[in-house]
Parts: sequence; structure tokens; C-alpha cells
Amino acid sequence: MKRKIWFWGLSFVFLLTLLIAPVQQSFSASEGASNADSITGSALGGQYHLSHVVKIYVPSTVKGSIPITDEAHEKFVDQALTKFSNWFGGATAVAGSGAWVDNDKKLIKEKVTIVYAFAEKLDKEAVNQVVSFAKQMKGDLEQSSIALEVDGKMYFIE
Repeated sequence: MKRKIWFWGLSFVFLLTLLIAPVQQSFSASEGASNADSITGSALGGQYHLSHVVKIYVPSTVKGSIPITDEAHEKFVDQALTKFSNWFGGATAVAGSGAWVDNDKKLIKEKVTIVYAFAEKLDKEAVNQVVSFAKQMKGDLEQSSIALEVDGKMYFIE
């Protein structure tokens, strides 16, 4: 008899756990939706912060697959660093490797530099400046598009 009570008791607790955990997780997700709210009371609470991030992916090729010199690539990176620093107060460049598949199903790999800046406010005018710059870079490098990331969303400026 005691085994049956234990069995049913543990079964009840197990089922209750299965029901409560998803509900608790959904509340946690909604509570974490606002980063500012989730750090209230922490050492970062009340600290100055920048809420937006803008990134441009500077390719090292022309026409999609023809490599340019390191000096030419650095020129485009410096242009992006200068523009982003003027617009947002500062910028950072991070070297990386990028890849994509062309129309012939061939893997194209290239050196890429991600130039990014954080911003307190990101209004229509600032976004339009960045897009205009991306279009200029696209034309200068004869690319089909330039990758632009704004607040975690990737855009391909054509």
C-alpha cells in the first residue's frame, strides 16, 4: 500500500513539473524581453548604455569573387570606420572569413571585415546615411549586395 502511495505521489509531482515548467519558462521569456528591466538591481543598473548596433560587412573582393589588395580592402574599412565614428561616436572593426554560394553552386570564400558601432538613438536619418554608404560601397566594389546588420537583423543592400 505504501508503495502505491509513493508511486502515485511521485507521478503527481512529475506531471505537475511537466505542467509548471513550460508556464514558468514563458513567464521568464516575457520578463527577459527587456534587457534594461532584466539588469535592474545589478551592478549595471543605472549605467549609461547604448541600445542599438549597426554593422557593415566590408568585402575584400570586387565583382563578388575577384580579390582586391590588402591595401585596397583597408581603404574601405577605414572609410567605414570614419563614417561610423562620425555618425555614432566610435566604431570597431573585426576581421573574419565569409562565404557564399554563387549561381554555379561554387563556394566563394573571402576575407571580410565587420565594422560596427553602437548607438543610443537610431533614427530614420542615421539609417538612411548607413544605407547610402552601403550602396556607395556596393558600387565601388561592384558587388551584387552589401550586408548590413541593424539591431540583429541582416539586410542585403542591393
